[in-house]
Amino acid sequence: MRVGLFVTCLVDLMRPSIGFAALKLLQDAGYEVTVPPTQTCCGQPGWNSGDRKSARSLAERLIAQFEDCRYVVVPSGSCAGMIRAHFLEVFRDQPALLAKAEQLGVRTYELTEFLTKVAKRAPISASFNGTVTYHDSCSGLRELGVKAQPRQLLAKVAGLKLLEMEECETCCGFGGSFSIKYGEISSAMAEKKCANIESSGAQAVVLGDLGCMLNIEGRLRRRGDANTRVFHVAEVLAGTNGD
Repeated sequence: MRVGLFVTCLVDLMRPSIGFAALKLLQDAGYEVTVPPTQTCCGQPGWNSGDRKSARSLAERLIAQFEDCRYVVVPSGSCAGMIRAHFLEVFRDQPALLAKAEQLGVRTYELTEFLTKVAKRAPISASFNGTVTYHDSCSGLRELGVKAQPRQLLAKVAGLKLLEMEECETCCGFGGSFSIKYGEISSAMAEKKCANIESSGAQAVVLGDLGCMLNIEGRLRRRGDANTRVFHVAEVLAGTNGD
């Protein structure tokens, strides 16, 4: 069965290892994976910032690139949420594209959601010798209902122990352009998140969105924490986290 992997622009530019980990997980689950080489962005930054014209253009391009895929899998709750929840708003005045957006939305899954709901027998053979805590990213949690899925998969990783932090569902302060527009508020939120990570006693924090990863890791290092490791859930599940 053909699965399209939407790598996301942030993963492609900042941490390609997440894309390769997602690819490995899908292939290990027995799927034929296609990665359209001309894919770029889902249009979320432009849409959230009011640049509706460029966002609509990028969204239309993405629909065309993944039109032939039975499923589309995204290692990002925010980008999957954009496709599933907001493309309907993007194309609300364009009936033909709206129909295509609806069809794509039904076939689009966040990575851990896909592995637990569709690829139910996907093998997890990775190991991790240590403790982790999990941060629930806002879009994945609130737009897609991604909460139990990553924890179910992490429970299959040999040697891994999950320690829940306080306020694991609270925003880390990234929010895309929010962290730029409201820097002081964002910094305070990130500081609180990092304090909760530290209090959990975990050796690493795991999450499902690279934007949150960059924000949290940056704050951890600025507050003098050089030891707490930060991983995308795909890296841990695929065993490509370097542990």
